[in-house]
Amino acid sequence: MKRVEDFNFSFDSSACASCGGRCCIGESGYIWVNYPEIEAISKYLNLSVENFAKEYLIRAKNRYSLKEFKVKELGYSCIFFDTDKRLCKIYDVRPKQCRTFPFWGVFKDDTTELIKECPGVILDENN
Repeated sequence: MKRVEDFNFSFDSSACASCGGRCCIGESGYIWVNYPEIEAISKYLNLSVENFAKEYLIRAKNRYSLKEFKVKELGYSCIFFDTDKRLCKIYDVRPKQCRTFPFWGVFKDDTTELIKECPGVILDENN
């Protein structure tokens, strides 16, 4: 069970196996990556940074994001999410944005959507 100060919930990562990757599939958005993360993922995939960038990144809002692809009725998925096996292909080097989910600032005060999406979120008893 993971707990982060100032959040009114805990996270049980064992629930990830049962949800099918709902945090990786849904509305289109950005999966931000910084340069050290780009280097780490490139190395993990045995690609040059340049080739990795051409194949897997988009530039948005003066930053870089991993590409997404359309998944039938489910919405969009991170390019590294295997929708058949329901797992991340770069899990060991996934970006900070992915590693820190569900402990994002947007969920500090409002967990309404998070609870619908993530079965691993367990609200504190006083909520």
